[in-house]
Amino acid sequence: MTKEVENTREKWDLILEPKNKLLDLKIREIIRYRDLVFMFVKRDFATAYKQTILGPLWYIIQPLVSTIMYTFVFGNLANIGTDGIPYILFYYGGTMLWTYFSSTFTSASSVFTTNSAMFGKVYFPRLTVPISTTIGHIIKLAIQFATLLVFYFYYMIKGSPIQPSWWVLAFPLLIIWIGFLGCGLGMIISALTTKYRDLNQLVTFGISLAMYATPIVYPLSEAPANLEWVFYINPMSAPVELFRIWFYGAGNVPGDMIALSLGMTAFFFFIGLVLFNRNERTFVDVI
Repeated sequence: MTKEVENTREKWDLILEPKNKLLDLKIREIIRYRDLVFMFVKRDFATAYKQTILGPLWYIIQPLVSTIMYTFVFGNLANIGTDGIPYILFYYGGTMLWTYFSSTFTSASSVFTTNSAMFGKVYFPRLTVPISTTIGHIIKLAIQFATLLVFYFYYMIKGSPIQPSWWVLAFPLLIIWIGFLGCGLGMIISALTTKYRDLNQLVTFGISLAMYATPIVYPLSEAPANLEWVFYINPMSAPVELFRIWFYGAGNVPGDMIALSLGMTAFFFFIGLVLFNRNERTFVDVI
């Protein structure tokens, strides 16, 4: 009887076993499910604006409307400087990066609650879901970035004082940096919201306030000196300001702020992986 059981076991293509380690990611398994990742990306992209009139054009309209509003309120009424950068380029670039971060963060923070029905019925590496949402938001970012380039070349032809550097070629690394940060923080929140549902309300409210603690509608040069510590503990400050330095040739960000932001990004992503990996074992019993 024992031999029959062993022979039957050897025929299985996939054997599910309990995780014994706190950080057991099974990278090979995630790579094997890469088709599922892209299927999730396609699904999210198709359903986001299904049965809408403008469809993907909303990816452009939303940051453009925000840019116009910021130009009127912060540029014209409040008269906040932009380090010589044209208003549209300044606000659109910052809004584009913040939208990518906040969208990645929000999607990752609701992974367990949004997909609880699917997670409880079929097995697949749960980490594929936050990975797919992060990749999906890059597609939206690419559409917005293409729109930014239209304004960018317009102002260059017009003779605006824009001085891009060779660091613009490192822009994909900047996106990866922001993606890791948003996904890591989101996974931390997702592990907590399975037990404490009211955190979802706090996330929605907090992400709106956090934007004003980030140099999105103002440059770091306009920030009060006594509040400099706020931008040091905000890991999104450095990548946003670096973007302006690389593409516009304006702005300044201390090296220690960049190092601290990179360190915080790595820390949050690691903690997010640990909590996500631990929580996926028992979340079905809680939700």
